[in-house]
Amino acid sequence: MPSASPARAAIHAVATAYPPHVLRQDDARRVAGRVFGTDPALFERLAASYGNAGIETRHSCVPLDWYLRPHGWPERAQLFEAHAVALLTEAGAAVLDQAGVDPREVAAIVTVSSTGIVTPSLDALLVGPLGLSSGVQRLPVFGLGCAGGILGLARAEAMAQANPGRWVLCLCVELCSLTFRPSDTRKANIIATTLFGDGAAAVLLRAGEGPKQDARAVLEASGEHTWPASREVMGWTIEEDSFGVVFSPEIPALIRAGLRIEADAFLARHELTVADLDGFILHPGGQKVIAALEEAFELPTGTLATEREVLKARGNMSAVTVLVVLEQTLAEERRGRFLMAALGPGFSAGFGLVRLL
Repeated sequence: MPSASPARAAIHAVATAYPPHVLRQDDARRVAGRVFGTDPALFERLAASYGNAGIETRHSCVPLDWYLRPHGWPERAQLFEAHAVALLTEAGAAVLDQAGVDPREVAAIVTVSSTGIVTPSLDALLVGPLGLSSGVQRLPVFGLGCAGGILGLARAEAMAQANPGRWVLCLCVELCSLTFRPSDTRKANIIATTLFGDGAAAVLLRAGEGPKQDARAVLEASGEHTWPASREVMGWTIEEDSFGVVFSPEIPALIRAGLRIEADAFLARHELTVADLDGFILHPGGQKVIAALEEAFELPTGTLATEREVLKARGNMSAVTVLVVLEQTLAEERRGRFLMAALGPGFSAGFGLVRLL
């Protein structure tokens, strides 16, 4: 007889954390004008992007005046480790507290980030601050970019299925502010200054036996797709002082052309169509991206209100953002089957099918 399929993982809690510095868009534009003042014609052509980004505030782990000076890899790495550990400790402690779970009961931990590198990895550095067992299984994930929230959740679910009845913690942090390079006057870098912010998220999962009455959602399926020969769409280059942003202006067009095809294929594998969905939990990469998502899924303009609200208040926090949308959607007490989707380097799409309880 064929073996039974492993039980899907239930999401029991979601929590987020943000650094203390709040950047208002007008202030960010003013500082960017000073940084890129050596090429005023270029900056003036792009300055309208600040007003068109759909963002009012973002969080940063460093104050505004930090952006006015050059910084090298050692300083950036030290800042990344300190702030990433602090934010993940805050979010992780909050999510365990929400569910009333002793941290020593966590069997596995997945940490996701693409904006800094630490060895030992972040998960190892969190064992003490979070009070986790010294035998906790650890999986660090790097390089998934904006798709990391969904794909990290999928990796955490796989670990939950491998540890039925035990808790698995998915942690995600992005400190986009630390990748800013004042010497880079390319359009992609200037556009990045209009969009990206910092934050962290934590999701607590469990599969198999155990109390389910406090579950908030069930991750029914996950999947991904990588388009061939698409490396130049999104990612990093390695520069002397930091990561260099790779951010194609063709991303909205690529969403319109290809995302729906792959989303339909993902749903079809689970005998579903878009018509069977009760809603969406999507990564709001920017105003143009949200508009492209609504067009791709044939939604009336303004349908993705939660995504727009998250973008307005927090900016694009790379992988963290879609988990913030998940948290907000749960807070709105919405019910039913939702499609999660985000795009990241590869060029890749991550999908999740989530039933909100």
